[in-house]
Amino acid sequence: MAKKAEVKELLEAGVHFGHLTRKWNPNMAPYIYMERNGIHVINLYKTAAKLEEAKEALKKIAASGRKILFVATKKQAKDIVSEKVSNVNMPYITERWPGGMLTNFVTIRKAVKKMASIDRMKKDGTFNTLSKKERLQVDRLRAKLDKNLGSIADMTRLPGAVFVVDVMREHIAVREAQKLNIPIFAMVDTNCDPRSVNYVIPSNDDASKSIRLIMSEVTDAVAEGLAERKADKSGEKDMAEGMAEQAKAQEKAEAPVEKAPVAKVAPEAKEAPAKEEVKPEPKAKEEVLEEKPAAKKEEKAPAKKAEKAPAKKASKSESDNLTKVEGIGPKAAEALTAAGVATFADLAKAKPEAIKNILTEASSRMAHLDPTTWPKQAKMAADGKWDELKEWQDNAKGGVEK
Repeated sequence: MAKKAEVKELLEAGVHFGHLTRKWNPNMAPYIYMERNGIHVINLYKTAAKLEEAKEALKKIAASGRKILFVATKKQAKDIVSEKVSNVNMPYITERWPGGMLTNFVTIRKAVKKMASIDRMKKDGTFNTLSKKERLQVDRLRAKLDKNLGSIADMTRLPGAVFVVDVMREHIAVREAQKLNIPIFAMVDTNCDPRSVNYVIPSNDDASKSIRLIMSEVTDAVAEGLAERKADKSGEKDMAEGMAEQAKAQEKAEAPVEKAPVAKVAPEAKEAPAKEEVKPEPKAKEEVLEEKPAAKKEEKAPAKKAEKAPAKKASKSESDNLTKVEGIGPKAAEALTAAGVATFADLAKAKPEAIKNILTEASSRMAHLDPTTWPKQAKMAADGKWDELKEWQDNAKGGVEK
C-alpha cells in the first residue's frame, strides 16, 4: 500500500504557492485558502484529499492493463516526468505536443512504424546500400521521430487516461482528450480552469520541487496497480494449472469404474429390495395421505411471515428531510441517505469527519462543504425543537456559528 501524502511534505515542497491574485481563475476559488502578499495560497488539505482520489483512480486504470499518457512540455517538468514515468513503463510526451496525437492516432502510429522500418533497414543491411547523403537524411529523420515520438512507441492504442502538468500550456492535449472522453488528471494552478479536468490536483505547477513530489506520489500508485495486475495474472495461471490437474485426476479415477464388472452384480442387488417393498405398499400410501395436510400447513406458514416482513422494513426505511439542516442540499442529503445516515437521529450521532468522508467519496464537488454544525442542528430537529433550530439558523451565517 502506497503511503499517504502528508500536508507537511506538501508544504515543504511549496505545493501551496499559487499565482498572483490578478491572474487567478474564479473557478479555482474552492481550492484557495487565502491571499498573502498579492499571491493566492492553495488549501493543502484539499490538495491531499484530491491527490489520494486521483491516485486511487490511476491505480485502478493501471491494474486494468490500460496505458496512462503523461504530458509535460514545460522546461522545469520535462526531465522529472521522463525520469519518473520511464520507471513504470508508461508513455509520455515531453517535447512539442504533436497535433492530432489522440484524435488522429492512426497517422501518429504510421510515424512510429516508419521509425521501426528504419531500424529494420539497419539490421538487414539495406541501410548500408544507400548513398552517404541518403543515410544522413534517414538518420536525421530517425532522430527527430525518436525525440518526438520515441516514448510512445509501445502505445498501440489510445490511452486509458491522460495526466497533464499545467492545463493552460497543454490546452490542445486537454481538448483532444475531452473529444474522445478520455479521463484527464492534472496539476491545476490558481490561474487555470479546473472544469475541463476530471481529477483535479490543486497544486503549484511551476516549481520543480512541487512537480517532483506530485509525480512521485502518482507514479507510486501506478506501480502498485501494475504489481496487483501481475499478481492477479500469476494467481489465474496457478488456478488454471490446478484445475487442469484436478481434471486429469478425475479422468484417472473414473476410468477404472467404467471397466469394473458391475453388470452381473447389479440385477441381484435390485431384485432383493424389489421383493421387500411389494408388501408394505398399502401402509406407505396411508402414511403419505396422512402427512399431506400437515405439509400444506407448513407451506402456508412461511408465506404469511414473508408477507409481513416487508411491512416492518418499510416502516424502518422512512427517512427525515435532511435538507432542513442549514448547509445540506438535495445532493448532500441523497449521499448521506445512501450511506445509511437517513434520519436526524443518525446525523446527530455522526462525527463531522465521518460526514466529510461520505460527501467526498460521493462527489468531489461536495468536498468543500463544512459539516461541523450539522450534528448539533440534527439533535435539535430530532428532539422537535424547531423554534430553537430556526432561531439558531437565523443567528448563524451559512450554517456556521459566529
